[in-house]
Amino acid sequence: MKLLVTGGAGYIGGTVAGLLVDRGHQAVVFDNLSHGRQDLLPQGVEFILGELADRSHLERIFTEAKEQGSPFDGVLHFAALIEAGESMVKPEIYFRNNTASTLSLFEAMLSSGPRKLVFSSTAAVYGEPEVVPIPEDARLQPTNTYGESKLLVEHMLRWMNQIHGLRYASLRYFNVAGAPESADGGITRGEAHEPESHLIPLILDVALGRRQSIRIYGDDYPTPDGTCIRDYIHVSDLADAHLLALDALESSSRLIFNLGNGKGFSVKEVIESARRVTGHPIPAELHPRRPGDPAFLVAGSEKAIKELGWKPRYTQLDDILRTAWAWHQQRYNK
Repeated sequence: MKLLVTGGAGYIGGTVAGLLVDRGHQAVVFDNLSHGRQDLLPQGVEFILGELADRSHLERIFTEAKEQGSPFDGVLHFAALIEAGESMVKPEIYFRNNTASTLSLFEAMLSSGPRKLVFSSTAAVYGEPEVVPIPEDARLQPTNTYGESKLLVEHMLRWMNQIHGLRYASLRYFNVAGAPESADGGITRGEAHEPESHLIPLILDVALGRRQSIRIYGDDYPTPDGTCIRDYIHVSDLADAHLLALDALESSSRLIFNLGNGKGFSVKEVIESARRVTGHPIPAELHPRRPGDPAFLVAGSEKAIKELGWKPRYTQLDDILRTAWAWHQQRYNK
């Protein structure tokens, strides 16, 4: 298949693009490089620089591919801003980038592109959960505008499917971590955000001596150790699920799946895991809560395991941290 991967120069999108090539597909990455890294794209991936809001550019890409006799078979949509904390300070840019720009993509697809899409959604659409692990039919009530911006896209997808026949899979996941390992055990890419804001790479920065300590935002949550609990999924397991969802759209027109470990880890537990993996004491500092952070966010993924045949390989937090640590050392100790 020939697939357009929006946001494919990012951490998750790039991992999926690499897996597509490994599986014999043609991956075309579309990215504005505001957060992505073109130098980390896997070999064999075509790159197009562009803005998701530029509907005419997207239409030209789809039209030219048809005219050349090599039309796109589908789209994997990762392009988005992802920082929940920032979204509570600048909600307008999240609705513009995550919601309005995605509408431009949908319009281009309906005008001249494929009618099959896998959407990178988030467990943040659930907000403060009423049941943990969270099932796919749980109430959707985001507590931050990042989650709301993604939920609005899901609402648009439902109507695009009902009215225009756009086939889609919406994959809801939360904390993605780790680095993809090649068959020989090598690692060529991983998280590389600038500036970095995700917990695991920030913790590993401390282990490398790039930071003095890691911040814990709140220890008064209703959890066993008072810190937020999140579901961590390895990026390679996540990539596998995207390809399985793409295949499932051959026989289904609307799919929604949670993707996660099925068990949560607190901030303090993640720090302890990193101490074991790195052998570093990793000092921690306590800071006030951040607005919009739910106490528990664990996405049950039994449905994906049953219906997609998805089999996560990295189920232990230490194993996820081990690959992240290998990438982190490789990235900074050159």
